Amino acid sequence: MASYTTVVKWTDVEDDYVVDVTIRRTEDDTYPSGWSYALHLGEVGCDTILRYDNAHERTKGHERHTRGTVETIDVLGMLALYDRFNREAEERSPVTWEWPE
Repeated sequence: MASYTTVVKWTDVEDDYVVDVTIRRTEDDTYPSGWSYALHLGEVGCDTILRYDNAHERTKGHERHTRGTVETIDVLGMLALYDRFNREAEERSPVTWEWPE
């Protein structure tokens, strides 16, 4: 069984919006990048506004989900992706999030 080390795991809910972030380091062959992650912004009880994940990295790669669309993206590092998600989440919701460092 492959090991996973959680690097970041947090959830915050503000003004009917939710951010849920999970980033794990792994040696699992399912994740050739060495990362398992899901970076999610949504409305409470509603659809996804923005999500980055690699749930099917071996077969589909890294994905960016927005309302009703999915696109394959290149990831140039986990920190760069996390920063990109932070910027886009701030742009797509009226909430000023307290991003853990």
